[in-house]
Amino acid sequence: MEAEDAREIPSGANWQYEPKWDGFRCLAFRDGAEVQLQSKAGQLLARYFPEIVEAMAGLRARQFVLDGEIVIPAAAGLSFEDLLLRIHPAESRVQRLARETPGLYIAFDLLVDERGKLLTGLRLAERRSRLEAFAGQNFGEGQVRLSPATPDLEKARVWLNDLGGGLDGLVAKRLDCDYRSGERGTGMVKIKFRRTADCVVGGFRYAQKEPVVGSLLLGLYDDAGLLHNVGFTSGIKAADRPALTKRLEALIEPPGFTGRAPGGPSRWAPGRTTDWKPLAPKLVVEVEYDHFTGGRFRHGTRFVRWRPDKAPLQCTMRQVEREAHSPIGLLKAS
Repeated sequence: MEAEDAREIPSGANWQYEPKWDGFRCLAFRDGAEVQLQSKAGQLLARYFPEIVEAMAGLRARQFVLDGEIVIPAAAGLSFEDLLLRIHPAESRVQRLARETPGLYIAFDLLVDERGKLLTGLRLAERRSRLEAFAGQNFGEGQVRLSPATPDLEKARVWLNDLGGGLDGLVAKRLDCDYRSGERGTGMVKIKFRRTADCVVGGFRYAQKEPVVGSLLLGLYDDAGLLHNVGFTSGIKAADRPALTKRLEALIEPPGFTGRAPGGPSRWAPGRTTDWKPLAPKLVVEVEYDHFTGGRFRHGTRFVRWRPDKAPLQCTMRQVEREAHSPIGLLKAS
């Protein structure tokens, strides 16, 4: 069951709110001694998270299917970078990382109970009640935890605002809805935590098929005064591209970035050109983003507006430092 994007938190007596964890969505299956983990796309994940498999095998219940999220706790909250490192072909490396940075499985739905009964036809209110009972009998302080849920809209807003940097947002679910596999938006919506940042335009790339700007390369200054490339934005209106291209070309001046520069060919788009033009640090743009991790915006950003009133040297990393509290404190032992 998948969630539709929403800009606002829905309200009403028939909604339940849950944290949206920043991890890998995962179904956990157990049938006796056999445990399997499966991603939303159907990929088998058990070999990458042996500590989660071991934890599932150690639960009292001998059969069940859980829906949840695999996350890896870190000092600042949750580490998506450590999670990505697990998808590695070398078993020795996976085993080492499982010891050094063990993951947690956070359960938010029970699809098959310990008696083998399929629960997907039940309303969420009933499934949640059964999940909480199941957690009370099986979970503890180990690697499998219960995700909190609340009908209280104000509490949900606190999660979104105070813990936003450590969460991926909120999920709102209809209490009267059954579990609808493959459907999006009928009974569940997600509200992403989004912020804005002012960035220096340290360079640009041309579009693939015509000589106009395709994307702006974004930079932020560190405490030593070095300008690091932290991502890109490409949501430029087609009508604005010719004039903007001329404006950018007049500012071409190396090095563009004095710290970390744009990297090499993309693993995900091997045919895409990586050539870029460096710019004098004159232009500032405001962008909207969801996550800043590992020294860069994890996804492409959304162009908001130009900031001619902002001095480039004011565009520092401090804007994107994670000040939110870790959401791990929400996971009380069941």
